[in-house]
Amino acid sequence: MQKLKVALVLVFLFGIVFAAKAREVVPFENAPAGIIVIVHSERALYLTLGNGRALRYPVAVAKRGKQWFGTRHIDGKYVNPAWSPPPEVRRDHPYMRAVYEGGAPDNPMGVRALTLTGGEFAIHGTNRPSSVGRFASYGCFRMYNEDIVDLYERVGVGTPVIVTR
Repeated sequence: MQKLKVALVLVFLFGIVFAAKAREVVPFENAPAGIIVIVHSERALYLTLGNGRALRYPVAVAKRGKQWFGTRHIDGKYVNPAWSPPPEVRRDHPYMRAVYEGGAPDNPMGVRALTLTGGEFAIHGTNRPSSVGRFASYGCFRMYNEDIVDLYERVGVGTPVIVTR
């Protein structure tokens, strides 16, 4: 009986974790297809599909004091990107290496990256999936690796990215 209770609890918890990871089609009004809208307060990224719908993905967003809002565009698409921590990150985390090789399991960029115009920011995967859904980054948007792979396949260079409060 005890094993059954533990099994049911695990199934219940697994279901909650799995549901939190799931991207889903949701209503999204007044936006043409092909725009990424990130709603910082919701910790959600929407890819508009048109016809009043969007794909919603959970994301990690910038922590207090690191946030930015406005419009950018995707200016690069990378598979297994290498990463060098910017000076601010290195200052706050001096133990970090100068370069993380692409595809390395400890690379904070994960398996894909979509870089944004106007700075050092990107929408990317993560080696810390527990950070998704939190205020955790220095200005980038972290996604589960399976979600960034899906988004990567759906968008191209030049896709508008609107970040709102």
